Order: sequence, then C-alpha cells, then structure tokens
Amino acid sequence: MLKIILLTHSREMDRANNTGQLVKHVLGDSARVVEWHRKQPDAELLTAIEAGKVGLVFPGDETTQETGLLLAPHEYLVIIDATWQEARKMFNQSPYLTGLPKVSLMNPPKSIYPLRRNQIEGGLCTAECVALLLNNAGEGALSTRLTEQLMTFIER
Repeated sequence: MLKIILLTHSREMDRANNTGQLVKHVLGDSARVVEWHRKQPDAELLTAIEAGKVGLVFPGDETTQETGLLLAPHEYLVIIDATWQEARKMFNQSPYLTGLPKVSLMNPPKSIYPLRRNQIEGGLCTAECVALLLNNAGEGALSTRLTEQLMTFIER
C-alpha cells in the first residue's frame, strides 16, 4: 500500500477547505500528517529521508514522471499540503526537501476542486493528487473512495 506523508503548513491545519483531512480519513494509518516547521523538521521524516525511503510529489524541471514502476522504490511519498504559494515557500525553506527525488504526475486531469483561488495551471488539490497516485499504484478502490469523499466535501 502506498504510504503518504502530508507535510502540512500550520495555516492549513485549521482551514475548513483543507482536503488533506480526507486523505487521512480514507487512508488511515497509511497517511501521516506532519505539521511543517521551518526550523524544526520532523525527526521521523528526516530518518526516512536519510534511509532513502522518501520521494517528493512536486512539480519542477528535474522531476521524474510518475508511473507505477517509479512509485515502487519509494516507501513514502511526501506531499506538501498547503496553498501553492505556501508550498513553494516551504520547499525553498526546507533543504531536506530539495534533495529528494521528485515525482510529478503525468497528464493530470483538470481539477474539480473549486474552493481555492490562484491555482496553478494543471494543479490539483491534495486529495486529487493522492487519488491519482493511488489509482496509478493499483489501488483503484481507495482512489475511488477518496474521489467520492472529495466530491461530497465539495458539495457541502
């Protein structure tokens, strides 16, 4: 099973429109929420990074296109759970993230998530990203469940 670490901005923790909470609800123990602190990184996350077990889902020039084969070497995938503006700042202010192998989503679908402004072209919310990763990792039932939860979340 794919294991997700949601590296979450402190402001995101209390936002009513945060979809990371859906990921945690659907994946249970296979998802871990870690509050990001610029000066005090999470010790467990650093240990996993040092052991070479972590990939970072993040767009960029040097990213590896995501496929099932590329997911396999990573025991954990980190997703920065924040607005795009906050996510870029978190990435740039966290040296332990910049050296991680990056994974990007190939041909992501158009986002169905309308609850945030200033989205980047091709950007997905956290739950959409995880649902796509799950589907591509052969976890179709979990992907569908997460997508259904997201649709219910959007409609409320």
